[in-house]
Amino acid sequence: MNDPKGILDEVKKAVVGKDNVLIMALLAILAGGHILLEDIPGVGKTTMALAFSKALHLQYNRVQFTPDVLPSDIVGFTVYNKATGAMEYKDGAILCNLFLADELNRATSRTQSALLEAMEERTVTVDGVTHPVPDPFVVIATQNPVGASGTQLLPDSQMDRFMVRLSLGYPKPADEKEMLSRKQAGNPLDTVNSVADKGGMAQMRQEVDKTYVDGKILDYIIRLNTATRTNPSILQGASPRASLAITAMAKAAAWVQGRDYVLPGDVKLIYPATVTHRLLLTPDAEAAGRKAFALVEEILKSTPAPAAK
Repeated sequence: MNDPKGILDEVKKAVVGKDNVLIMALLAILAGGHILLEDIPGVGKTTMALAFSKALHLQYNRVQFTPDVLPSDIVGFTVYNKATGAMEYKDGAILCNLFLADELNRATSRTQSALLEAMEERTVTVDGVTHPVPDPFVVIATQNPVGASGTQLLPDSQMDRFMVRLSLGYPKPADEKEMLSRKQAGNPLDTVNSVADKGGMAQMRQEVDKTYVDGKILDYIIRLNTATRTNPSILQGASPRASLAITAMAKAAAWVQGRDYVLPGDVKLIYPATVTHRLLLTPDAEAAGRKAFALVEEILKSTPAPAAK
């Protein structure tokens, strides 16, 4: 069953009351992108990743990032085999379908950068030899808020490679009670069933990729991103990579709603989650307490959208 609603229904068995975040995560997966979850510990980031891996029947690996995690732990290494007299490649943790990089911003910059090639090129290179990662391949990285003990900022180049940045946040009291009630009957993750497979994932991604985007929609995306580049409060605006991500996410949003064409509303739906983490504010804007999310909302309101037909 390649049904987006069925996938979400299974994930919701383990994650309560975060429907909007789950929808954005699924759109990013269907669009072929990677997901950054930024939040305090204990709100369900790892549970969400595990639930998606089970619902989509994806091979899953997880690394808890700490300062002593080495790049070779991620991408693998070569070792001499006495029996054959040859060097053999040993897989790193990233060679899977869904890789959870837990608390990524606790790792050293060198280890963080080990993810870049895999995320962008879908390959890893060890001792001059390139190895492809499995298909499909999704990175879900979690990071604690900047300023938490032992954390450091992710570099701009790495932030830009995440298609979306999402935040689960604290649950509402009623949702937290429901979560506790479900836990009394066992681990909710055990109730999540696989409703797709790798072939189904490939088919869904192909259908998303074929979704039609009119030239007027592309012009609208460019106007929005140009507004981020010319805004006096923004030091670094949305990159061309952001334009590609917005287009891919909008196509996924249209397909999930049963359309084979993108509407302006699809762009508006996904724009904040796709763009906000890519922006750098000016020192004056930061000193004045301006927030990137609020600036993005202002840009969405002030930029005229094409008429929907």
